[in-house]
Amino acid sequence: MTASVQTLPARRGRAVRLTAGQALKIINTHGSQVVDTWCFSADDLSEFMSNEHTRPTLGSIFPKKGDHLYTNRRRAILHLEEDTSPGLHDTLMAACDDYRYGLLGCTEYHDNCTDNLYAGMRQIGLRPPECPSPLNLWMNIPVGPDGSTQWGEPISRPGDYVVLRARMDCVVAMSACPQDLLPINGAAGKPTEAHYVVLGRPDE
Repeated sequence: MTASVQTLPARRGRAVRLTAGQALKIINTHGSQVVDTWCFSADDLSEFMSNEHTRPTLGSIFPKKGDHLYTNRRRAILHLEEDTSPGLHDTLMAACDDYRYGLLGCTEYHDNCTDNLYAGMRQIGLRPPECPSPLNLWMNIPVGPDGSTQWGEPISRPGDYVVLRARMDCVVAMSACPQDLLPINGAAGKPTEAHYVVLGRPDE
């Protein structure tokens, strides 16, 4: 049976449940959309994919194809099984929130990834205890020799995708980042939809 491709709407969030061995394919349909990505243990939402714990385990700020992603209890929760993009994914930046847009000059509510996380999880009847720092797929944050960071444009291409294989029963949440004031979703500053599909176990 062919799995159906689902839409991650521009500026919105979605969440899916995976059993151990299943995978989630996330597609950068138009090539320049950042997708904030979280993963929680299905048994205990207080255990979640943690950049702070993944970086020292990998010895890098950039996870790459073949790497595992780890929880705040230092257990592998996802395996980055495939990555057709150039491989720049940010692990440094927190999810945007309404406070962040206030600092950028917004005087009214702005769609944001933090609220998208809670909205996506709410759609499947869950509420995470907090908003962990996400794996920001395709987000280009150049880091200088002096430790300075910049807001780069994505170097991913239309149709690039990653496959994240579940190492335990888990819930993956995604947000098509609504950032339109900085060039992280491309110079045009126009967030777009992405797509995703749940894949079966390799032996299915």
